[in-house]
Amino acid sequence: MSRRPALLAWALLSLLRLEEAQKTETPACCSPIVPRREWGALASKCSTPLSQPVRYVVVSHTAGSSCNTPASCQQQAQNVQHYHMKTLNWCDVGYNFLIGEDGLVYEGRGWGFKGDHSSHLWNAMSIGITFMGNYMDRVPPARALRAAQSLLACGVAQGALSSKYEVKGHRDVQPTLSPGDQLYSIIQNWPHYRAS
Repeated sequence: MSRRPALLAWALLSLLRLEEAQKTETPACCSPIVPRREWGALASKCSTPLSQPVRYVVVSHTAGSSCNTPASCQQQAQNVQHYHMKTLNWCDVGYNFLIGEDGLVYEGRGWGFKGDHSSHLWNAMSIGITFMGNYMDRVPPARALRAAQSLLACGVAQGALSSKYEVKGHRDVQPTLSPGDQLYSIIQNWPHYRAS
C-alpha cells in the first residue's frame, strides 16, 4: 500500500514539471540541456553577448578523457571549466555547449555569450560545441551525435541559430587536429557542414 502513494506523488510531480515545461519558450523538439547548476559549474565571469541568430557552429573535441555516465560527464565538464578558468584565466569554460558520451548536452556559456573555443574572429560569430573525449581514432557514440544534432535543431527553433547556419570543424577555422579525424569525417556529412 505504501507504493501506491509514492507512485501517485511521482505522477503528480511529473505533471507539475510538464506544466512548467509547457510554460517555457523551449520548443518541444529540444532535448534537455543539463544546466550549469546541475553539473556544478563555477560562476561565470563572462559578459560579452553573442549577437543572434548566430550563423556558424564550430565543432571540436576536448582531446581529453571521455565520459559515458552523467556522473562522469559532470566531473569532466567541471575539469574542463577548471582548466579554462584557473589555468588559462578565461572568464568561464570556453565552449557554449559540451556533449557527453552519455548522450546529454551540458550548458557551457549557452546561446547568449561569446565563447573562447576558436580564434577571436570565429568566437565572436559562432557557437562552440565540443565533444568530451578524443575522436582521432574512434567515433562518438550515436547518442552523443544525436544530442548534438538535437541541440542544433533547438537553436534554430529558439532563434539562437540562423536557419541557414553552417557547421565547421575546429580545424576548418584554426590550425588544429580538433575535432579529431573520426568526428571530423562524421560532421562533414551533416547537412549544414561547409568547409569554407
